[in-house]
Amino acid sequence: MSASRSRGRQLVYLSPDISDTSTIKRVEEFISQGYAVTVIGFRRDRYNRNYAPAWPHVLLGYTADAKYGQRALVMLGALRALIARRQWLRHTAVLYCRNLDQLVLATLARVLFCRDALVVYEILDVQPILVGRGPLSRLLRAIERLCLRWVRVLVVSSPGFVTNYFRPVQRYRGDWFLLENKVHPSALSGERDLAVEADPPRVREHSWVVGYFGLIRGQQTFDLMTRLAARLRGKVLFTFRGVLTTVDRAHFAAGLAANPNMIYAGDYVSPRDLASIYREVDLAWALDLENVDHNSRWLLPCRFYEAGLHGVPCLGMRDFEVGRLIDRLGVGWTFEEPLEDALVRFFETLTAAELDEKRRRLRALPRSTFIADDDIAGLCKIFDRELAELVDTPLDPVIGPSL
Repeated sequence: MSASRSRGRQLVYLSPDISDTSTIKRVEEFISQGYAVTVIGFRRDRYNRNYAPAWPHVLLGYTADAKYGQRALVMLGALRALIARRQWLRHTAVLYCRNLDQLVLATLARVLFCRDALVVYEILDVQPILVGRGPLSRLLRAIERLCLRWVRVLVVSSPGFVTNYFRPVQRYRGDWFLLENKVHPSALSGERDLAVEADPPRVREHSWVVGYFGLIRGQQTFDLMTRLAARLRGKVLFTFRGVLTTVDRAHFAAGLAANPNMIYAGDYVSPRDLASIYREVDLAWALDLENVDHNSRWLLPCRFYEAGLHGVPCLGMRDFEVGRLIDRLGVGWTFEEPLEDALVRFFETLTAAELDEKRRRLRALPRSTFIADDDIAGLCKIFDRELAELVDTPLDPVIGPSL
């Protein structure tokens, strides 16, 4: 019997943070599809610090965002850990990796230990370092381009990553699959009536309550919100829930202290707490100004799907990927420069009837717009097809055609 066939459905998930909510969601999805999943990865100590995975896992060490030198050193230790587990890795059918660090490890594991395993590369963000012009950026792009030759399926959360980066910049010509940042079905408890949940009681101290939930990132984004809060006191309340990433903590605290209509209500657990936090807001903030020339322009953020599921219209940037989606579905409002004045006019003239009309449009959309029902099953069918082909024709870019 072929080695590939004898492995069955053994999947190794290489993760940058084994406690990250996207890792937890993806692992649960693969397990639900019948895969035997083992997670090999790092931790970043951002949130979920006390999370203990229920599934088999191997901790390779601790890393930090944007600390590329430190991550390179940890990667050397990770390679030693993979070598120590080489016999076990030979039984792997799928190497599923997130981000460039994990792609490098997956490529080395495949070349050294499991040459007919399927390499799958998932991207939720194209990091700024990968689109820079400096020598480190060029080096990292070259490493990624080389590793992409071993990738059988590229998984992206937005088509913008393929059309703007992987096709024109990295010259990737292989298969790709769109796996949007939709909400895991566990966010729905039984036969919850979304129409009822989408009509929460509004906070009456302010005309409108705007929620910014999830990873709170982008100094420019936060600064825009503080200026709006100062101009719209008594009109708009901005409420934050989640984790600060690229917003300075001291700057964040100062902004909240200076504006009583800006509050931080702490972290939350997704998807468990989504219904309760979205019940408290009228609108969801989805304007991302952190990397307006690339990643922010291309991505489709989790908050679009989370807000939409709970009947909350989004505010986004016009002509960004998420803005085009909002406009195409007619489920929110989009803006262009000058942003501050445009948003002030919007909040001062918005009516309850206009908001209710957007809510009605959201509730009329099929649940699959926001819930990841059959998406992962479609991806797993591709795995099964590709693994069947690898039984007879293993992919080896050393002797095969160049991409």
